[in-house]
Amino acid sequence: MYYDHACIFVDGHFRQGSFSVENGRFTHVLDSAPHEDGVDLNGAYVIPGLVDIHTHGNSGADFSDGDYAGLVKMAGYLARQGVTSFAPTSMTLPYKVLETAFRTAVRLHREQPAGCARLMGINMEGPFFSEKKKGAQNAAYLRLPDYDAFCRLYQAAEGLIRIVDIAPELKGAADFTRRAAKMCTVSVAHTDADYAQACAVFDAGATHLTHLYNAMPSIHHRKPGPIGAAAERDNVAAELICDGQHIHPSAVRMAFKLFPGRICLISDALRCCGMPDGTYLLGGQETFLREGVARLADGTIAGSAANLYQCLCNATDFGIPREEAILSATLHPAREIGREDEIGSIANGRLADFVVCTAALQRRAVYIGGQRIAEDA
Repeated sequence: MYYDHACIFVDGHFRQGSFSVENGRFTHVLDSAPHEDGVDLNGAYVIPGLVDIHTHGNSGADFSDGDYAGLVKMAGYLARQGVTSFAPTSMTLPYKVLETAFRTAVRLHREQPAGCARLMGINMEGPFFSEKKKGAQNAAYLRLPDYDAFCRLYQAAEGLIRIVDIAPELKGAADFTRRAAKMCTVSVAHTDADYAQACAVFDAGATHLTHLYNAMPSIHHRKPGPIGAAAERDNVAAELICDGQHIHPSAVRMAFKLFPGRICLISDALRCCGMPDGTYLLGGQETFLREGVARLADGTIAGSAANLYQCLCNATDFGIPREEAILSATLHPAREIGREDEIGSIANGRLADFVVCTAALQRRAVYIGGQRIAEDA
């Protein structure tokens, strides 16, 4: 099927032209000649389907529940919002609970139900964290880095774990990182590490920073901490929750300057995403959603109630150039989970997951594998 008269996001820029989809993949990208039997997009904008590598839940479901029907519901909601690939994210919980959730992810990855976002990896957030910076993680289940336990979970997930998080100041963190980095991306997260401790883990192979600014020491001119250690390394990418609640717009703009070409927009969405105000569970703890903000009983801000497409639009509203924001919600996160040859861009041979939208990014339709699955919602 050919799609004509489109403004297509290719190689970081919008270009006029056509493209086709064959067997669920892009072909003939930027073919300029219109086709008699093609779909006329009438100048609409086409961007890659978004890739959320840090999302816990939505629609009342949470990945860590280990419930297949709930995971399908999550994937369906994401697809309708223009998020066509995701890495469901676990919490600090007992290993047996994590194993059940990971096996559920394997099933969804294999079955790929129609109308659902593609499950392209798992983000293992916890339990190797600092209690001081645990945030909304459950302190009862925090553990020191345990490579053998990680390997058992990796095996249960059949290699789907694409990111594992760690606090650098914990005993054994550098050794864990050296070994785990051969299997997946290692990310610094929920940490009270100083600059030297963070450098040791980055030097050992960590290449990722989980939700920049949140659950870590603030940057200081005499104590640069993990943010300073990450920013000066060109191979380290940083996640950014752009829900309008976690981070001030000025800090969002600063992040894009600190990590040029290395920002990954994330939602960090909870099961309350897409739901009304109320009380919800997160890692065994109650969270309270009020006017778009989710907090624990003690007032600690938890994850977000926004989806990644909303975060993308927020980023442009905060002054991030549209093209840079799109890359940060598509190609950059795909790269962090090692899937950039399949998703995150519009190019010949890539999976034909895309969003038709206006110049202002208002969604018109979502396609997965070239199949239209949702109107603007």
